[in-house]
Amino acid sequence: WLGALRFDNLALRSLPVEPSEDSAPRAVPGACFCRVRPTPLRNPRLVAMSLPALALLGLEAAEVEEREEAEAALYFSGNRLLPGSEPAAHCYCGHQFGSFAGQLGDGAAMYLGEVLGPRGGRWEMQLKGAGLTPFSRQADGRKVLRSSIREFLCSEAMFHLGIPTTRAGTCVTSDSEVVRDIFYDGNPKKEKCTVVLRIASTFLRFGSFEIFKPTDEYTGRKGPSVNRNDIRIQMLDYVIGTFYPEIQEAYSDNNIQRNAAFFKEITKRTARLVAEWQCVGFCHGVLNTDNMSIVGLTIDYGPFGFMDRYDPEHICNGSDNTGRYAYNKQPEICKWNLGKLAEALVPELPLEISELILEEEYDAEFEKHYLQKMRKKLGLIRLELEEDSKLVSELLETMHLTGGDFTNIFYLLSSFSVDFDPSRLEDFLEKLASQCASMEELKVAFKPQMDPRQLSMMLMLAQSNPQLFALIGTKANINKELERIEQFTKLQQLTAADLLSRNKRHWTEWLEKYKVRLQKEIEGISDVDTWNTDRVKVMNSNNPKYILRNYIAQNAIEAAENGDFSEVRNVLKLLENPFQETESSTEVKGDTEEEEATAAAAACAQATRSRLPYCSKPPLWASELCVT
Repeated sequence: WLGALRFDNLALRSLPVEPSEDSAPRAVPGACFCRVRPTPLRNPRLVAMSLPALALLGLEAAEVEEREEAEAALYFSGNRLLPGSEPAAHCYCGHQFGSFAGQLGDGAAMYLGEVLGPRGGRWEMQLKGAGLTPFSRQADGRKVLRSSIREFLCSEAMFHLGIPTTRAGTCVTSDSEVVRDIFYDGNPKKEKCTVVLRIASTFLRFGSFEIFKPTDEYTGRKGPSVNRNDIRIQMLDYVIGTFYPEIQEAYSDNNIQRNAAFFKEITKRTARLVAEWQCVGFCHGVLNTDNMSIVGLTIDYGPFGFMDRYDPEHICNGSDNTGRYAYNKQPEICKWNLGKLAEALVPELPLEISELILEEEYDAEFEKHYLQKMRKKLGLIRLELEEDSKLVSELLETMHLTGGDFTNIFYLLSSFSVDFDPSRLEDFLEKLASQCASMEELKVAFKPQMDPRQLSMMLMLAQSNPQLFALIGTKANINKELERIEQFTKLQQLTAADLLSRNKRHWTEWLEKYKVRLQKEIEGISDVDTWNTDRVKVMNSNNPKYILRNYIAQNAIEAAENGDFSEVRNVLKLLENPFQETESSTEVKGDTEEEEATAAAAACAQATRSRLPYCSKPPLWASELCVT
């Protein structure tokens, strides 16, 4: 099955490669790649495969047989190499949480080679979790089942949502084990080594160009290839010629203009990408410069999360203590990262040119794309009015005030009509209210997190010794804790009936504004029914019913850790049709024997959790999930 793959490893022919296959951790100067070998796993077996992703490589199959599954497990675990494959690890640097970290590189990922697809595409194949490379530092080059399932499912979920992303072809686990301390709290446990086959046009990133960075004035670290401008030129020639051929063609006789056009294009792609994230409530979690794609894809799925209850300051990464990568910070962080890319392109693109491009293009492109997308989500399909931006802001503010579920509120809005009578409006308000946070959810969300004595001490310290306070605590964290205490105290005096009444009042006020705006859409239209059909169609193709919520991923992970991969495969199928009513097709089908075989595993994963529809807002236990 895999013998049909046609390799043509252009990146290794175009960029400098260190020939040694020694996987010992070390600096790799003067090279973009170094040769490596995957480390075999014990008893690899397939968890799931994405046929739409594998079809990019020319691997077509109506039904996957046992033979194909075994072949995928053998080759996509790294246990055996495909003819034409040349495993290599990529060298890059990065700014992590705002500080330059020096050499990073593919510490757990391996380039396998580039495959020529049947429709003319060129696709880089990469194994994530295949063992040690020179960039593994103190780690073991492995990934585990839980993180691999999350990356596998989210890569495909994002693609089917229409968001530019790397893809995932297979997820293969094994009997090999590594020890992981999941929450960094001194409670390590053994977990199964797992490998994901990732697919993209390229996995080069902003940090790929930071290998030339001289000693950083704050961290004292530097890139491994300082003063190698010849390699920077090679990389620009390769990236622009391969992935931006129209720019290469238009500016073949002027490199500065060519590089400026490239920087302008990656600026606009990045702005559009983060606008797409904001519109589905996606939080990346680790937006370091080494996790930003040079072709504008979502890349490196770690502690990501889709936002459930709308909170502009939502932090999906449990180890992001300062909230640097919070939901509402993503647009400005991506712009900051582009600034670091601009610095890394000097002298081939002077900073005065790139900084001007960034200021002129990024915010304008983000706002334009964000508002265009939001208009579609609200069914504003005829007119583009200046007031639309305010309507969107007021919707989000209403969601915030009522603890509305971001995905489900948007999905519900397509069933709102400008000519609702009072009883139908009341029914609609009930539906909206059911997607708002309950009293129990709000108490969990606003539960104070600091010991009162600790908070009191910090407040006294802030007054008496501001310099020491600045070293050990942030003002933002203290303010957030004070806000939590205030909200929690108010909740104690509120009844469920009061909460429902308040939420309905907020939604009634916003729906009145929405109704006025929709009425402007239909002014002068003779066929309102056709307009409404078109409006609903546009809304239903821009507001997903299904997203990869953390609790859905967690249920699939727990079942898989107990040997039952059916839930991973069910969720994958569901996420391939995020805008459609497909839930019935995801019920586990099988004869009695198969059901009995997986019953114990499923019971273990679901012991205390009743099965919710996949489109439900999360159960209360989901608020305790922490992804680091």
